[in-house]
Amino acid sequence: MSALVGRVVATERKPNTTHEFHFWTGREAQIGIGSIVRVVAEAQTVYGVVVEGFSYTDLMSPLHDYIGADADPEAEARSASERPEIRLYSAAVLRREPEEPVQPVPMGAVYLADDDDVVVGLRMDTYVGVENETGIPLGLYTSGGMEAKVYLDADFLLGPEAAHLNITGVSGLATKTSLVEFLLASVFQHMPAAKGSVAAVCFNVKGPDLLFLDQPGLLDENDLRMYGKLGVPAQPFENVRYYAPYKPDGWNLNTLRTHPELIENVEPLRWGLKEVMQFSEVLLTRDDLDAKADALVDFIRDRVLDQPFGPSHGHLVSRDHLVRTFRDLEAWFDDVLAYCESSGSDRWMTHHTATIRKVRNRLNGIVSRAHGLVVNDDAVNDLPWGEFEDRAVYVVDVANVEPEAQDLVFARVVSRLREGLESGSLGVNHVIVFADELNKYAPSDGPETYVRKMLLDISERGRYLGLVLFGAQQFRSQVHRRVVGNCGSSVYGRMDMDELATPGYGVLTPATKTKLASLPKGDLMVRHPHFTQPIFARFPKPAVMRGRDGIEKFPPRHDLPFEDAIARGLKRLDGRVKLNEVKDLIAGRDREEVLRAYHHAERVEPDDALSFFRARLKRKVSSEVIEPTARPVPVPEDPYGGDL
Repeated sequence: MSALVGRVVATERKPNTTHEFHFWTGREAQIGIGSIVRVVAEAQTVYGVVVEGFSYTDLMSPLHDYIGADADPEAEARSASERPEIRLYSAAVLRREPEEPVQPVPMGAVYLADDDDVVVGLRMDTYVGVENETGIPLGLYTSGGMEAKVYLDADFLLGPEAAHLNITGVSGLATKTSLVEFLLASVFQHMPAAKGSVAAVCFNVKGPDLLFLDQPGLLDENDLRMYGKLGVPAQPFENVRYYAPYKPDGWNLNTLRTHPELIENVEPLRWGLKEVMQFSEVLLTRDDLDAKADALVDFIRDRVLDQPFGPSHGHLVSRDHLVRTFRDLEAWFDDVLAYCESSGSDRWMTHHTATIRKVRNRLNGIVSRAHGLVVNDDAVNDLPWGEFEDRAVYVVDVANVEPEAQDLVFARVVSRLREGLESGSLGVNHVIVFADELNKYAPSDGPETYVRKMLLDISERGRYLGLVLFGAQQFRSQVHRRVVGNCGSSVYGRMDMDELATPGYGVLTPATKTKLASLPKGDLMVRHPHFTQPIFARFPKPAVMRGRDGIEKFPPRHDLPFEDAIARGLKRLDGRVKLNEVKDLIAGRDREEVLRAYHHAERVEPDDALSFFRARLKRKVSSEVIEPTARPVPVPEDPYGGDL
């Protein structure tokens, strides 16, 4: 039974309206900013959320109190009687029954909302506790000693009605990453079966934030109780796969998840010419490339890459080419320029030799600018396109990668996700993409970049495909307006007062802004299409290990010397490998030759890794191409050719 706490009041200066009303309470009422109340009067029921509070006594002026106390601050404490005081609150209307006619809130009794009132007031009764329920638990509404579950509607979180989630707050205090980790677990547990399968792709852009999602975190009794009440398992994610590029040396992975107990779950991210060429705009400086250079890049992408090219096909070069790697592309450029020189022409087809040299330098420079991610050879490794698993998390670690390479990873991965969902070939129906630091990838000002255009496209059309963006940033005002504006749900953790002073927060009352600026960890304010006003809620700590705790428990190992790295890498692929045997095998060999053999071996079945590595070395890593497909890769006939 909800408690009666006050009565609606209206004065000439503070009248009630159709969207706002006022009520008074005694000092003992457990009412605060964000409390949900119910007004019952005249066959109407109005639900509201408190947005402002005032306190009144019978004094007309502070001077009267000063005189009454004889200028002695302790006089009030010694007085036998206390001045009468009331608390006056302003509340914004959440919902009214009946919905029509829309009238000013009438005079009536005010009750503190109970669990049922929260469900009705937030319009959650349309998707919670009904057939084909689509509620996703977000947290608990806590006020007046009660706890009521707050749900988001899956149709408005994952599409198709609306989609996307944006999280804002001060770094380290707003728990943005923690909320995403908890919400992913909630989605995996409660997403309706009728909506199909779902996976998550998370970009780790800051230190070790997302590197221990498969390790249990420390939860206290209160957290465990909240997990039980919300119906979310208090355990780490069961299916997590990590991807990271190599460091520039080519054999040490560029990630902090290198502890011997954890590195087995980290797969290398290596892209070649075919993977990069489609997104070369991300790495090419647009100020340095004109329309002529763009035309040549398009020609190479459409007419040269991965198809026969040469005099036998009517092309103006001296020999046949099959361009599949950056090495092949370099040879093609050499042949084209040599043909121009031998013919005494400054043009090749419609392209000037100066343009050809410029594009050659820029494209070949991609390998050095994104070294460790982009490679010269064809031993590539990628995410499991077409084989995404339901309720799986794929973490792409680019925290220590150069910014330009980060942009390339972000652009290519998200574009491939979109293509897979459009064609229905990805393996799942929905993909949640989590990207932190949105103010970097989609800033409100600055030049128009490929990544920003792609994020705008996702925010505006991704909901129809099942591609959902969970974005986070410290300053929402610095993110492109169309990106945040297309997010169906928004969450605010602890905020900076300077950020709250920007025009985007002008709809909030001073009291709400003050509460936002002092929110403790785990508390948040949420806006959702079903909620006509922002609501405060609390969520438990995620059940996964925090990044800094993971680094302490699983400290990263130091970079390994070349021979040790190759030997340990092969042993990771095949536990039967003997380290000394591999070191003896590669002793004295060319490092580039060994690396190519090793990276090709990473792509075959584990039981074949060492044998395949031996075979590639014996053939001295010939120029034949092994298609960059997902595991398993077909092993050539008689690949081993005897013992080394």
